[in-house]
Amino acid sequence: MIKKIFLVGNPNVGKSVVFSRLTGVQVISSNYAGTTVEIMRGFLRSGGREIEVIDLPGTYSLEPGSKAEEAVISLLNESDRGTTAVINIVDSTNLERNLYLTLQLLEESLPVMVCLNMCDEAKHHGVSIEVAKLEELLGVPVVPTCAVTGLGIKTLIDKLENVKACGRVKSGHQERWQAIGLIVEQVQRLSHRHHNLREILEDASVRPFSGSLIAAGTIFVAFQVVRFIGEILIGRIADPFFVNFYQPLLDKLSSFLGQGSFLHHLLIGDFIGGQIDFEQSLGLLTTAPYIEFAMVLPYIISFYLVLGILEDVGILPRLAMLFDNILHHIGLHGFAIIPVLLGLGCNVPGILATRNLESRRERFIAATLISIGVPCVALQAMIFGLLGRFSGFYVSGVYLVLLVIWVVLGVILNHTVKGYSPELLVEIPPYRLPSFSTLWKKLFLRIKGFLFEAAPLVLLGVLIINLLLYFKLFDLVTGIFSPLITGVFGLPKEAAVALVMGLFRKDVAAGMLIPLSLNVKQLFIAAVLLAVSFPCVATFFVFLKELGLKDLLKAFLIMFIVALVTGASLNLLIH
Repeated sequence: MIKKIFLVGNPNVGKSVVFSRLTGVQVISSNYAGTTVEIMRGFLRSGGREIEVIDLPGTYSLEPGSKAEEAVISLLNESDRGTTAVINIVDSTNLERNLYLTLQLLEESLPVMVCLNMCDEAKHHGVSIEVAKLEELLGVPVVPTCAVTGLGIKTLIDKLENVKACGRVKSGHQERWQAIGLIVEQVQRLSHRHHNLREILEDASVRPFSGSLIAAGTIFVAFQVVRFIGEILIGRIADPFFVNFYQPLLDKLSSFLGQGSFLHHLLIGDFIGGQIDFEQSLGLLTTAPYIEFAMVLPYIISFYLVLGILEDVGILPRLAMLFDNILHHIGLHGFAIIPVLLGLGCNVPGILATRNLESRRERFIAATLISIGVPCVALQAMIFGLLGRFSGFYVSGVYLVLLVIWVVLGVILNHTVKGYSPELLVEIPPYRLPSFSTLWKKLFLRIKGFLFEAAPLVLLGVLIINLLLYFKLFDLVTGIFSPLITGVFGLPKEAAVALVMGLFRKDVAAGMLIPLSLNVKQLFIAAVLLAVSFPCVATFFVFLKELGLKDLLKAFLIMFIVALVTGASLNLLIH
């Protein structure tokens, strides 16, 4: 009786969509023991019983060439052959390449079923496959599917009881390819057809010049959509809820606790202008939930929605390929563009997304660059708030400085951080219309993960700031840094409080700078210094959780050096 199913296949054959179709949204994500390779687990209910489904990382063969492939082989070898089955997901549009892994699985005497996915794409490409003949030649069940639409998934589940091991004799590398050639010759038929508009766009999107233009346009439109949806969610849902429904409850609680008490300071925070200010009161019941649900969550929802569309349409692998050569100069490969793009929404999910990078070296470089050189939405709002009233020249200048820092620091880290960065091996899938049910499930999982991992950290960050303010410990810290602020950066000593606060809350720090009547040079330097420092306490704790205390301290030291060199240089160069 089958109790566990492994989904095995090449990268970009639709494994994650099949997994979603089989398991729904109740999914557990975990790392394979001793590695950063992420394994997805869920459960399929069939015939009144529950079967565990495990989505293994994409692999081209059972001859390990990466940590991910090693994890796949280890899990298959550790499995109980009597209760475990393998569903081999095969790309119907590229049968010959995919069958290499299929034959290897059959040679391991594993109970295997072949899921012939993307049968709709094969039809569009003029490829027809005789399923019955393929089933006969392989000796195991073969089910054609289109996971995006759900076609064939029920048949796949119904045939689970027929899954078996064919006991294929092991063969050498050359013999296996000969067998594949004979199989493909008997089951596959090709017909000539002209490229349609979609296929023309696919070709253009992977060429350097046209691909770069398409990528730039896509990123620009994507961020406009993210901003548009985020602002709608804030203006029409989040802010009205906090002001009209939540604040009256807090006003009653404030009256009950009494201003000036420690408990009032802890829960409600300080009154700004005689009333609760959700952004600046810094209470556990005021600022903490407002940051999480009104300032960050709307942009996270919109960002993950747009990211999911880009993934499912097939744009992200193309972006990864186009950025691969550039990112290699800073010790990363093309898929690091995904954490970077996430970091532009919020650094917390950006750092969490570095889990998808294979080596610890890559994860450290990416997390450090995101923390120092990638401005999140709140940080960008701060930049516009401080300098927007002068001219777009100064706002653009901050972004230019951050870009230079990002590139220079990346090159330095690439030459100094020990370890390895693997090559990018990525399949470029065809453009497809996304499945809205799959998109919704993916959005739900990502938002749930963000809330569970980030919400406690935001709460802890606000608590730390709250206590530092109550016990006036900021005065001690800023007294230490005042000589540096005035002598090296050319800022008044009062700016020290705002810059130290910037390590915890950027918007509060910006609010502290505005009353100081700084000139445009000083505001520019202060904006850059705030931008290159860690964006919030939540980022500190996520970095600590993902990479450990040692790497966090190294990243913090790098951040301090970058801030020191950048601030001093700008003070000398700008007149």
